[in-house]
Amino acid sequence: MDKERNEAFIIDFVGGAVGHRLRSGEGRGQALAKAAGLKHGKTPKIVDATAGLGRDAFLLASLGAEVTLIERSPGMHALLTDAIARADAEGGIYREIVSRMTLLHGDSRAVIPNLSPEVVIIDPMHPPRHSTALVKKEMRVLRELVGSDPDQVDLMNVALSHATKRVVLKWPLRAEPMPGIRKPSHQLLGKTTRYDVFMILGEASN
Repeated sequence: MDKERNEAFIIDFVGGAVGHRLRSGEGRGQALAKAAGLKHGKTPKIVDATAGLGRDAFLLASLGAEVTLIERSPGMHALLTDAIARADAEGGIYREIVSRMTLLHGDSRAVIPNLSPEVVIIDPMHPPRHSTALVKKEMRVLRELVGSDPDQVDLMNVALSHATKRVVLKWPLRAEPMPGIRKPSHQLLGKTTRYDVFMILGEASN
């Protein structure tokens, strides 16, 4: 999704992996879409509380959801602003998708209580993986700009207190549960990621 242009890091919603995923038409059968509740004709309004590179928000918006992205890092917020503007300038389906994306700059713990979101998605920074392969450049840049998210438990608790339908925690597949929060209602498993889903007010989990 991301590439170098004049040696500068950018976020690209049109080309690369994101554009390919859009063109492949994988649809609502993807784990993230299911976790967020995009099924049975339902298209909830979603808050992406840790916007990061914006991939998840763009995917959900491509499936028809209205997504509010919250990013507290000024550098990452600037990259996302640029990416959305370039996708809008591309026109066509890309303009339609980003028209459903609203980007806010701020701390999600303070912003979420003012939004009354149906669904909140949280993808906190995880500890670096100790492997022989170098972490992708995009993840190194993200880590440098965003930091380590030491307040992720506080953010989860705020989300659980204010979401009206569900909270989705995106977490490494084999990692221990996030400490300090209740057990999820159910989980959806991917190849390297799992989605811990916390239902609110007893919404059906399947």
